[in-house]
Amino acid sequence: MIQFTNTLSGRKEPFQPIVPGEVGLYTCGPTVYDYAHIGNYRAYMFEDLLKRVLKYNGFKVRHVMNITDVDDKTIRGANAKGIGLKDYTAPFIQAFTEDLAALRIEPADIYPRATDHIPDMVRIIQGLLEKGIAYRKDGSIYFKIALFPGYGKLSKIDLSELRSTGRVESDEYEKESVQDFALWKAPKEGEPVWETEIGPGRPGWHIECSAMSVRYLGQPFDIHCGGVDNIFPHHENEIAQSEALSGKPFANYWLHCHHLIVDGEKMAKSKGNVYTLRDLVQKHGVDLMALRFLLISSHYRKVLNFTFEALGQAGAGLRRIKDFLVELETGAFPPGGASETDRLLAETRAKFDDGLRDDLNISIALTALFELIRRVNSLNKNGEIKSDDAKAIAAYVYSLDDVLGVLPPRVEEKLPEALEAKIRARETARKARDFASADRLRKELAAAGVILEDTKDGVRWKIVRTSGGS
Repeated sequence: MIQFTNTLSGRKEPFQPIVPGEVGLYTCGPTVYDYAHIGNYRAYMFEDLLKRVLKYNGFKVRHVMNITDVDDKTIRGANAKGIGLKDYTAPFIQAFTEDLAALRIEPADIYPRATDHIPDMVRIIQGLLEKGIAYRKDGSIYFKIALFPGYGKLSKIDLSELRSTGRVESDEYEKESVQDFALWKAPKEGEPVWETEIGPGRPGWHIECSAMSVRYLGQPFDIHCGGVDNIFPHHENEIAQSEALSGKPFANYWLHCHHLIVDGEKMAKSKGNVYTLRDLVQKHGVDLMALRFLLISSHYRKVLNFTFEALGQAGAGLRRIKDFLVELETGAFPPGGASETDRLLAETRAKFDDGLRDDLNISIALTALFELIRRVNSLNKNGEIKSDDAKAIAAYVYSLDDVLGVLPPRVEEKLPEALEAKIRARETARKARDFASADRLRKELAAAGVILEDTKDGVRWKIVRTSGGS
């Protein structure tokens, strides 16, 4: 049974999808006014882990991630450069797509753009106007929060204790303010305008996600995700406008990841601690798989402190897994298998799976993996790992990459028995200090395209492919 901490209830709850075996997942995507930074990718990585865990547990996931290509920030950016909104946002959308691939974040099924869904937003606003929950003022249309009794149920704000400041046009506003928010904004000089049934103007930020999520997932849908900074006002407002119109729940489970900070401080351009993926690769030579490993290795509901020291530790942990696999795949093991392996893998599988099913507790899952590595290495030193054991253990660790997504693709390499016999014979010659025979066998193997590497843990081999010929 999978359990998630639901922000809506404030409790850890068993996950029960609306349709058995299927999950509708909506994740707040980028506002494409700039290049996404590692704080953004902390959220996208958490959502990728969530999706992978659901699939690992047999669910079919329909994933929708929106692209916010019209809001206050994108308009300001386009105006500052003196170009159209589409031309301004295009390179940031392209960079975002490239970043997802570089971090091996599985693509969503649908990436709806706000500017392509204006009619969906207009229909919602029309419905709210007809119900009297929305009202017009100075050419804009606002949602009247006083007419939605459930306002505050996600963020747990107490309306009676917060100051009311009327209405607000800005997409984002102070947490201490409770304001009627703009669903539709009156035309302004320098802003894009859509001519619609509700009049000319452009959408507010909050209505965009309501329209796109319901369009592709229906209402209610299973899971809505984002960062904790989205809880209020953005997600609170999504709930209000969606549920006020339909009278039905908007989403059943709300999962939010905590902030990423850098060297113990909030990210800020003035501090010079805002890093994009391009910064890390081009200026610091960062291995993005080490970054991925770091971003998923801390529980999503905890603050993650990014430091280059922590990144180095993540890289070391990843190398430990890779070296373990190389040893299993290239080491010289005696034939056969041992029952101890089956028991060890069963224990690891139970701990790994149970950890992830408990609100994505990745720490428990990774502890189980590294404990497996430690115990297998210990058994191997005592000669207790056989060839069948090595294959089974390697296959299991590779299967975990369906969740972790940090290992290079597995290339199944198998040597002909005659070459494997030569490797074993060379090892025997080396142990007998018959170096002439060992050197001869090494050269014969090299001629056959098999290069040997002698390590403290034994011999490893790799196949060298030559060009030309057929």
